[in-house]
Amino acid sequence: MSAAAHTHDHAHDHAHDHHEPGFIAKYIFSTDHKTIGIQYAISGLLFLLFGFFLMLLMRWSIAYPGQPIPGFQIINSIPGVSWVFNEMIGRWAPGGVVNGELYNMLGAMHGTIMVFLGIVPLGFAGFVNFVMPLQIGTIDMAFPRLNMWSYWLFFVSGVGMLASFFLGTGSVQTGWTMYSPLASTTSLAVTNIWMHGHTWWLLSMVFNISASLLGSVNVITTIINLRAKGLTWMRMPFFCWAMFIVAFLLLLAFPPLEVAALLQLSDRVFGSSFFLPTGLMEGGQHLDISGGGSPLLYQHLFWFLAHPEVYVLILPAFAILAEVIPANTRRPLWGYKAMVYAGLTLGFLSFLVWAHHMYLTGMGTMMSTYFQITTVLISVPSVILLTCLMISLWGGSIRFTPQMLFASAFLPMFGIGGLTGLPLAFTFIDLALHDTYYVIGHFHYVVAPGTIFGLFAGVYHWYPKATGRIMNDFLGKLHFWPSLVGMNLIFAPMFIQGMGGFHRRWYDGGKYFEQTSSVSNWFTELTSGVFGLFGMNVPNNLLGLNVLITFGAIILMLGQVPFILNFWLSIKGGKKVKNDNPWDCTTLEWATPTPPPHGNFTFDIVAVRGPYEYSVPGVNQDFFPQWESSPGKAAEPSAVPAAPAAAHHH
Repeated sequence: MSAAAHTHDHAHDHAHDHHEPGFIAKYIFSTDHKTIGIQYAISGLLFLLFGFFLMLLMRWSIAYPGQPIPGFQIINSIPGVSWVFNEMIGRWAPGGVVNGELYNMLGAMHGTIMVFLGIVPLGFAGFVNFVMPLQIGTIDMAFPRLNMWSYWLFFVSGVGMLASFFLGTGSVQTGWTMYSPLASTTSLAVTNIWMHGHTWWLLSMVFNISASLLGSVNVITTIINLRAKGLTWMRMPFFCWAMFIVAFLLLLAFPPLEVAALLQLSDRVFGSSFFLPTGLMEGGQHLDISGGGSPLLYQHLFWFLAHPEVYVLILPAFAILAEVIPANTRRPLWGYKAMVYAGLTLGFLSFLVWAHHMYLTGMGTMMSTYFQITTVLISVPSVILLTCLMISLWGGSIRFTPQMLFASAFLPMFGIGGLTGLPLAFTFIDLALHDTYYVIGHFHYVVAPGTIFGLFAGVYHWYPKATGRIMNDFLGKLHFWPSLVGMNLIFAPMFIQGMGGFHRRWYDGGKYFEQTSSVSNWFTELTSGVFGLFGMNVPNNLLGLNVLITFGAIILMLGQVPFILNFWLSIKGGKKVKNDNPWDCTTLEWATPTPPPHGNFTFDIVAVRGPYEYSVPGVNQDFFPQWESSPGKAAEPSAVPAAPAAAHHH
């Protein structure tokens, strides 16, 4: 008997024994994978919005140093809002002016929130929870209660991060990487070390990592044990393959960072010296520590997580595109097997490149050569994934829905991010560009117009399955175009600034580094001339590009308004779906009712073919779903030999 059939019957046996759960049990402390997926997705989107707000404050400080934040006086006049704003931000910005201390807080928390509380919860936890069990034809995750725990551990970590803004010390100021010894010794004079922003950051990260570990174990177990009858490994959608790989990356890479966080917490709170060397001084005084620790050990532990983490961010976007592109080109996914093997290779190689972030530590020639070679090698599977998706567009009858616009824009944007990363693989280039805006531009092209565009495509694609409504097409396109323009205006000039020597941690944007900021070139002349047409006086030098980037950030902000309206208003007011498969897709999640009920499937699900059978010769429609033995007729369970035995779970 198939996993789906087995578990579905089991669900129905219980349906008669229990009364309907109340609102809190059903929507707050739910063990249903779909509800948990939606909880993760909405939480992730809200954190992305907050992280974006922190970035806007940073960009204002960089473009207009010494000038008050726009609307500072208005915010201060609104009861309630003014208290929250002043406790979080205002008390560190005298007269509304962002100073170096606040800029460091914004930088550290922007990076932390976007990566650990925004993209991973939305891209991995949100989509994998909602979509993957449906795509493999089962009724739930292998461990539903563990799944609920995973979300609530993540939620606690998010609350802890936000609460750190309200502490007397404010939130952390030592970058999102939290390098020792700086992070381990900053503000040690605080009376209660437990009420320090850095202590809360470390505790929150322990909760966050624990949540990811629970989620990854659950995903791996579910995919191995609960696939529907006939759903062999090579009939599984690439979405599930990519999430399977991401789960392994989290399971293997996150424990070193959890260890690093606990050891750094011990250094701060209990006086140990895991990362603190002998002879440290602060304020002209020798620190009273035992010493003997290694700051480099922390960097190794951190980057052993943080390079696989890059692929934790990007693989969910590739997973989503592998579903969106075939559905909107009406063609099979080109090179499905090549993509699977490329994804597996990418996962393996991602553990062999971490120290290319550490060239400045002075590693020997032999070691730096090794990491240069592995870094160049890892670009090969990335290029295979990108190439397969681009060839999938060839000759297709493309529907330019909002999700397809975001998916097709992802391809060149991620390409720019990848290509600009290749020079950084080489020590002699990285020594010059390390910690400049060039690195910021490279990384953000991968994760902003890259990953985040992929995640938006996924929201538009599966929104009808989750809600029974389709998001407004016009508002979707109104979301896409300003986002595309804004992203490029923000990150493209950073390459020019970075090669000019602009450092990522100048809170004044380089105003007091005249030898660097006074340089001009054709791009600065063009920028100054264009702004001049509108009566704006922007200097013809690298400093002037700060204004252009901030202008791009404002466009990007305005572009998110249609999405926010569309997302919330469409829940009740969006166009109702006409059937359970509004996009005419072929994978199993579209065989469920819309939205899927508890237990997901209303018949014994059987997979009789691969996941991307579009425009099959001899079939009278341009899609041939996995669950149909002939067009319009569901396959019988007896038609296909059994896949792995289903685990019996509650």
